[in-house]
Amino acid sequence: MEQRRVLRPAVCLTLLIVLFGAGLDAQQAPPPEKRAAEPAAPPPPDKPLAVTRHSVTIGGKPVAYTATAGTLTVNKPNEQPGARMYFTAYAAEGVKDLAARPVAFIFNGGPGSSSVWLHLGAFGPRRVQMTDEGFPVKPPFGLTDNEQSLLDLADLVFIDPVMTGYSRPLPGEAKTQFTGVGEDVASVGEFIRSYVTRFERWASPKFVIGESYGTTRAAALSGYLQNQTNGMYLNGIVLISSVLDFQTIEFIPGSNLAYVLYLPHYTATAWYHKKLGPVLQAKPLAEAVSEARIFAGGEYASALFEGNRLPKEETDKIADKVAAFTGLSKAYVLESNLRIRHERFVKELLRSDLKTVGRIDSRFTGRDADAAGETYEFDPSMAGLTGAFATMLNNYLRVELQVKEDLPYAVFGNVYPWNFMSSPNPEMFPGMSQMVIGGFGLNVAEILQSAMRANPDLQVFVANGYYDGATPFYGTEYTFAQIGLNREFEGRVRFDYFEAGHMVYIHKPSLVRLKADLAEFIKRATLK
Repeated sequence: MEQRRVLRPAVCLTLLIVLFGAGLDAQQAPPPEKRAAEPAAPPPPDKPLAVTRHSVTIGGKPVAYTATAGTLTVNKPNEQPGARMYFTAYAAEGVKDLAARPVAFIFNGGPGSSSVWLHLGAFGPRRVQMTDEGFPVKPPFGLTDNEQSLLDLADLVFIDPVMTGYSRPLPGEAKTQFTGVGEDVASVGEFIRSYVTRFERWASPKFVIGESYGTTRAAALSGYLQNQTNGMYLNGIVLISSVLDFQTIEFIPGSNLAYVLYLPHYTATAWYHKKLGPVLQAKPLAEAVSEARIFAGGEYASALFEGNRLPKEETDKIADKVAAFTGLSKAYVLESNLRIRHERFVKELLRSDLKTVGRIDSRFTGRDADAAGETYEFDPSMAGLTGAFATMLNNYLRVELQVKEDLPYAVFGNVYPWNFMSSPNPEMFPGMSQMVIGGFGLNVAEILQSAMRANPDLQVFVANGYYDGATPFYGTEYTFAQIGLNREFEGRVRFDYFEAGHMVYIHKPSLVRLKADLAEFIKRATLK
């Protein structure tokens, strides 16, 4: 589950102020040789980890497992303690050879989201009760055993980045050391190194699974772990609702890219709500979406490229087709200059029904106080799920896993302002000039392709939801089409599509198929 914030130019100003201020302080400070060395105070000792034993039935077979929950102290890049990071880990019992047992590190995105969604929605041994379609049941909700857990295939470690879950900076440490693109990669990478070392998993096959901004983190980690963490090579990366290039999801003035990449998602959403014309509506979803792809990447992209040079008759023709593929009126398309922003689409599609559709899952609908408004007032898909997951997570950790922590569990942590302009040490990414070019230029796809070249055994699985309006599937396809231009990664990147939204796993049929996909993926990635 994700939260998206608009990037602000003020970030640049803030960085300048910080750098300039640091320069003034340095001028006034005494020379290093005249300052007395002050030893760093040792951090308070970690609380004992909560260890409990359980069993779950997966695929008709019982799996006994040990749950370990608590915090590890994570070092900063200078190897001094900086934060405590909370994790929940599940390890199958009776494993004689850990070197043959895969371990998966799992997190959500935001930035600023805890791992609760993948933990209690997708892969953990317990799951929030929902309808098969993924809609919540009435409060106080409930938990059930997860027959689709990945625990029969791998040991699982759910990570909460700093300022989410129970993860916090140590006393006296500023959160800004962890709340940025590069800072986040460094701290999560250090957690993985620390966990692998402490629990003696260096010889195990290793996987990273991320969702949304978690896919941004996962792609960056693929390079960071190889180059920074003593050569830790991964077997596989799973990207759920992927965003590696942020230009694919931002409607930037002067750029037509996002308008093109969102259109097939609009078609899928209109198809679900039966707002397409009779001919297109009668087709299977995948076929309707396929036609939308062809139009979006062809006629539509060419028309937007022409801008005000497009003849009036061509404008009229394109407007007809955009209206047909989106379920919107031709008049609205023309009034929008053929360019439909996502926040307008979710408000306009069902306006005549006084409803909006969800951002992260457009199957959900809601009702704003002002049906005539320009954009939606809240995301009904977000509102429909947060209460159930937050309630059940707090009860589960306290009661079933015996985690005795009085801090509030931050489902969404206070990580803002997030530093989108930072990157890990460039030396950790040989051959790559810059991970972030500032503002909307965040693109980590180059890190992933560099890691795949250095590690020819690294496999990638990409899960996409047709109804995901946060990270549209056509944008992900576009991103991967721009890496490995000589098809050198052919056969190493697999895509699959689900009739669900951003959180593909809340839809029970999609979760069942996702589990089958990942079983095959893990087997292939670990086959010697």
